[in-house]
Amino acid sequence: MNTLKETEKRDSVLTSKQQIDRLLRPGASYANLNPFEVLQVDPRTPIEDIKKKFRRMSILVHPDKNQEDSERAQKAFDEVTKAWRCLENEGTRQKCLDIVEEAEAVVAKRIEERKKQLKKEGKDSRVDEDDPEKLKRSVYVQTMKLFADMERKRRQQEVRDQEERKRKRDQEIAEEEQKKAEKEWQKNFEESRVDRVNSWKDFQKGKSAKKFKGFKPPKHKAEARD
Repeated sequence: MNTLKETEKRDSVLTSKQQIDRLLRPGASYANLNPFEVLQVDPRTPIEDIKKKFRRMSILVHPDKNQEDSERAQKAFDEVTKAWRCLENEGTRQKCLDIVEEAEAVVAKRIEERKKQLKKEGKDSRVDEDDPEKLKRSVYVQTMKLFADMERKRRQQEVRDQEERKRKRDQEIAEEEQKKAEKEWQKNFEESRVDRVNSWKDFQKGKSAKKFKGFKPPKHKAEARD
């Protein structure tokens, strides 16, 4: 099984097609959350060198260079561009570096606790992560988990923001409809005022009163006699 270092060396010389396949492989959406992984640079690489790597990789996967597979190339190019946009900004680059450092701290603490437990049990305190490559792999896996957790929280916040915007919009619509209804009622009230006044005047003059008709008993029919 290839070590992480061997994998990185192999990936660094991938062809255009191989880079596209790497960026779009199953599960890539998970790995591509880490912009350092997308551009295949060490998190502490100077920004000038990261920019050079971005330029080389963007040319490699550019749709114009891969016209026989332009649709997939465009998707790969978008991933590379998104990673660079994240890292070229000092603020977001620092956030990404903070995640890497947090992953390193988590792994270091886990190793320390495991060694203490082994020592307490009277066992050999050596662990797999004593091997630099396995340590790097553990940090890599932990880093991916933290990036995934950050993305999950971002999406949850996005949903909450959308719901809040919808709630506010629904409230605005309800208030607008209420104002419209009140305005319409006021308009109808004003328009009917003249009619109400005239009706009242007519009533006062007795024009609206109905004439009283006296009671007329039914005509008597003579009884038929044999």
